[in-house]
Amino acid sequence: MTTTRKTVRETPQISSEQAKIIEEKRQRLTEIAEKAGQCRSCQLHSQRHNCVAGEGNPDARLVFVGEAPGRTEDEQGRPFIGRAGKLLTNIIEAMGLKREDVFIGNILKCRPPNNRDPQVTEIAECINFLYEQLEVIEPEIIVALGAHAAHTLLNTNTPIGQLRGRIHEYLPHPFAKPIKLIATYHPAYLLRNYSKDNRLRVWQDMQKALTELGLPIPGK
Repeated sequence: MTTTRKTVRETPQISSEQAKIIEEKRQRLTEIAEKAGQCRSCQLHSQRHNCVAGEGNPDARLVFVGEAPGRTEDEQGRPFIGRAGKLLTNIIEAMGLKREDVFIGNILKCRPPNNRDPQVTEIAECINFLYEQLEVIEPEIIVALGAHAAHTLLNTNTPIGQLRGRIHEYLPHPFAKPIKLIATYHPAYLLRNYSKDNRLRVWQDMQKALTELGLPIPGK
């Protein structure tokens, strides 16, 4: 279902056939979100206000994946809209993009109590929703935000500091075409450890994503 995509800085000029494919992708993502909203496979559903399935461009070239919704996200049913989300939005805009150009999701679709780390069993029950979303979107680049997202998608326990700074490959299934993956620090980590060095490391990772997409780096 791969389509020829324009860069996000170009005025979209798509054929009726491409428009139909994009609409089909949008509908499929809606179906996945509805299925996630009905899920009762783990105990997190009993405490949630909203399932946070993800949002954005159904034909996005770039997908951001975090670990789980926070309190604000749980209340409003949208990903990355709290303090960490505002920082992510700033990062996206610094790249010369908008939130609607990309897709934003999480490993878990429900908020863990007190924002604790996702448990292995919870990830196992929930991860297929994200896998299905990625299969529909067919992004060129995935940016894994934080250790939980990177470890889950890459099936590794290597520390995030060692994973970032290079291109990895996410393999949807053994016979699929690999998708390039860039691991970086979670915006919440940046808020807790806000320093010039950490900001620079994340910006270097975002520049790498832009380069892989063939997009210009703002300020250069």
